[in-house]
Amino acid sequence: MSDSIKQTVEALSGMDDVNSVRDLAERRLTQGDAVFVADLGIALFKRFGASSNPIWQYRSVFNSVLRLLTVAAGREHMEQTLRLLAVVGEGDRKKARYLASLLGSNHSAEDLAQVFAGGLRSGGGLEELRACLVHELILRDSVIENVPAIAEWATSPHWSHHPLRWLPLRRSPVEEGHELPGYSVRGSSHSLPFGPSDEGSAVTSEKGAAPPPVREISTPETSEAIESAVTNWAEESNGRIESRSFELDGPAGSIADLLAALNLECLAGLGRKMTLSTSSCPPSRAWQVLFAAASTGGAYNQGLYGAYGRLAAWQSLRGLAGTSGGEAFADAEQRVQTSRWYTFGATTKWFEQVAWDIGITALSPDNQRLRLLAATDTD
Repeated sequence: MSDSIKQTVEALSGMDDVNSVRDLAERRLTQGDAVFVADLGIALFKRFGASSNPIWQYRSVFNSVLRLLTVAAGREHMEQTLRLLAVVGEGDRKKARYLASLLGSNHSAEDLAQVFAGGLRSGGGLEELRACLVHELILRDSVIENVPAIAEWATSPHWSHHPLRWLPLRRSPVEEGHELPGYSVRGSSHSLPFGPSDEGSAVTSEKGAAPPPVREISTPETSEAIESAVTNWAEESNGRIESRSFELDGPAGSIADLLAALNLECLAGLGRKMTLSTSSCPPSRAWQVLFAAASTGGAYNQGLYGAYGRLAAWQSLRGLAGTSGGEAFADAEQRVQTSRWYTFGATTKWFEQVAWDIGITALSPDNQRLRLLAATDTD
């Protein structure tokens, strides 16, 4: 450790403003000195990282150093990131998801193969980082089979019980149109594809023709599955969720009229001033909305990032399509593709009408079951 790094680290706890340290790290990286940035991160972790409640100055600077290295493309930056990770070792799983998203968005699969090499010790957060990286890369159209180090790890039996292992090592045709966040040193950006789809024909309902008789068949297990993509909205933000399942005794007819007659909380008050609009859509549209909700979060949280966002979106799709939950991915995918999908939105007071409004419903291939998800959040 250089004397300047040692002095900087020791002085950190007395600083009221750490911007000068973050600016120093950014400047040195711009000058091509990634080694200095990694050395600073390592020194910070050795001095403060073992504490269960480290000082805020450490958290701020260390997170900046980690982000600096991970968003800087190039093999030399990847090497220094791995130097830092080798010292940090097993981190928390949420941090691993975040790092995987940063790395996957800024590095090629070939450069990231270093993460799967034998130099980093296995276990804990590093194995979680690898698992998340696999799916971050798949979402970005990387062909895992073309990178031997990643392919060997991804197909090895030692992580066969990991929840992400259920997902395929390829993009499904359903996984179209999704957008992933872009990261820079000082921020990130992503789109919000929430609200009624503009695909298909929109219909406005004011409680028209009577729908067929229905029987509610909602269960806690089914609702939990359907809500997977938006659970983070309720747990970490101001989100509100409604999920319901119904059995139909006859043809569904107009989806708008059917939804309006189901006594849903999210549609309470429908009338001349509060209207409902529905739109038929392909399953890829439902996937796009659910993935964005899961991966980027609601108004006040960061979501699950790419890998677990992908899993949560499929868990919701699977619940909406009415699969059992224990089937192989291919069976769930087929069920999703053969169901009829709709998005809906309403001007009722239940929906916050800010930016985070979701309404998705799926009709089973035999026309006998309807399942739906509504979610809203606000800042």
